[in-house]
Amino acid sequence: MGILWENSAAAFFIFTVLIAGGAAFMSGKALASQWRSIWHPIRYMLLLGLADRFFHYALFDGTLLSLHYYIVDTAVLIAIALLSYRLKRVQQMVSQYPWLYVKKGPFAWGEKQPS
Repeated sequence: MGILWENSAAAFFIFTVLIAGGAAFMSGKALASQWRSIWHPIRYMLLLGLADRFFHYALFDGTLLSLHYYIVDTAVLIAIALLSYRLKRVQQMVSQYPWLYVKKGPFAWGEKQPS
């Protein structure tokens, strides 16, 4: 038993990171595209963390009511959702307001310098 996973690292990686993480990535991107606030992906990932815990319990014989593993799983999902949220928001700002902003990297935009 590890600090991040209950039964196996493979179960944690396959289900939490790949499957639920994929849902978190798509959720963050969708919420950013609708111009939702940064708190929306966090709230939705709290719920997805509950579903993730249930699937670990049902499929991998994990502990259903484990606060420790819920926090770990949900933190991973929140990180993935916020990553995709920020990537989409940068792309939105640069494409919606090309006269105001330029891309300063994958996670930042800045004011366009007058020519």
